[in-house]
Amino acid sequence: MSPGGERRLRTLEDLGNLTGKRTLVRCDFNVPLEGGRITDDLRIKSTLPTLIELLGRGADLVLCSHLGRPNGKRDVRLSLSPVGARLSELLQREVTQCGSVVGSEARHCSERLRPGGVMMLENLRFDPREEANDPGFADELAALAEVYVDDAFGAAHRAHASVVGVAERLPSAAGRLMQKEVEVLTKLRDHAAEPFVAILGGAKVSDKIAAIDALIDLVDALLIGGAMGFSFLAAAGGEVGRSLVEPDRYDELRVAVKKADAKGVVIQLPEDVVAASEPAVDTKRQTVRADAIPRDLMGLDIGPRTVEEFARTIADAETIFWNGPMGVFELEPFSAGTRGVAQAAALAKGYSVVGGGDSLAALAKFGLRDGIEHLSTGGGASLEFLEGRALPGVEVLMEEA
Repeated sequence: MSPGGERRLRTLEDLGNLTGKRTLVRCDFNVPLEGGRITDDLRIKSTLPTLIELLGRGADLVLCSHLGRPNGKRDVRLSLSPVGARLSELLQREVTQCGSVVGSEARHCSERLRPGGVMMLENLRFDPREEANDPGFADELAALAEVYVDDAFGAAHRAHASVVGVAERLPSAAGRLMQKEVEVLTKLRDHAAEPFVAILGGAKVSDKIAAIDALIDLVDALLIGGAMGFSFLAAAGGEVGRSLVEPDRYDELRVAVKKADAKGVVIQLPEDVVAASEPAVDTKRQTVRADAIPRDLMGLDIGPRTVEEFARTIADAETIFWNGPMGVFELEPFSAGTRGVAQAAALAKGYSVVGGGDSLAALAKFGLRDGIEHLSTGGGASLEFLEGRALPGVEVLMEEA
């Protein structure tokens, strides 16, 4: 071990001369599609610096990614064809699309790659061996190239063949996006400027219990919105009507609140909510106390008083981390809470990091992405990193300093 056991992430500098070398790049092109049309190309644009740098260094690129959840079967609706077409536009060069993931066709495509060429394999998850981290599948992927670059932080928490297996078989390094994600999140986890405020939202508190526990050790204030907030309120004895709750998690939430109290960490819960009988555009809605929601209604957004209090806390922060919307922001009548938090984060003087597909979608919807210092392409991965968990896709790229 090196003194102190220090480790470093291998980066593009470690790969040496790439001229004429086929380089397999694991990208995160898991973009939202509607009718075969890409509705948000952030993840494609985010990996452009890595691809452009590799091409500038003379590499020939073999790109791979997953898209959606095809469950190990070919699904034309989840083909990477739209991604290849968009990437061609962004790179201003042809991206040859291979109809296979591995096998003879993929080998043929790879061998025919011209100097400075770019090709894209089909959806990795069309093959069930990808998610199983199958050694044979990793061998086949690795055989398509001489060097491996991982720029898919959004998949770094998955021990899949294209994430771990290939990195173990080829000279490997992190791309610029992966490198930046690790640097930013390491700073948040280990050296965040205070006050550090985290905002968590979304539907299921069970998905974020571990993150809540870890964040209590890191932050000065934890703001809880979305349906998650109702489990906290109900666990404390509040009346939340028909709001989404997870009673089997109440004991864990009470423990988390006690831990926060003992550490002097403020947990801010909604004071008021916008409630209705169902999440629909034309339903009658009313603003009520968050812990006194009528029995026939459900909370679908944080209310104006809560937005005001959350915004005040966010404005005073030096570091801000946000993951998860405050309500059903896709429906305009229930979007004000998420918009208010997004505006507060974008206008705050502190360093802001936003992760998670829904949060990024909300920022895009409200035209506020430019106000955020770092848009993390990994929702689950960013939370697990802050929890202090070892991410397989990061660990495989680490070495002694």
